[in-house]
Amino acid sequence: MQEYVFELYVAGDGLRSRTAVEVLNRMCEDRLAGRHELTVIDVHLHPERAERAKILATPTLLRRYPTPEVRIIGDLGLTRSVLAQLGVPVDGAPTVSKSQEDT
Repeated sequence: MQEYVFELYVAGDGLRSRTAVEVLNRMCEDRLAGRHELTVIDVHLHPERAERAKILATPTLLRRYPTPEVRIIGDLGLTRSVLAQLGVPVDGAPTVSKSQEDT
């Protein structure tokens, strides 16, 4: 199993969906090369998967592994906060919580 397992739920091929896929692919390539698995699921094509995952809005990113599961809904801009929530190292440094980031 990969070190990180992500599922990205999108709705069609609109700008928000394409942007979310591009941002997440870039993050995985830059920070997790060879240590991740990313599955993109279009809720229009696979509504049963969205229902099982309890997806209510798109884009939604699920980090399935490592546990516990993390869910981020909406803008996936590569902010330090988003990376910290996902547990992804920022510039080779350990992740920090939002409160530590602001000090």
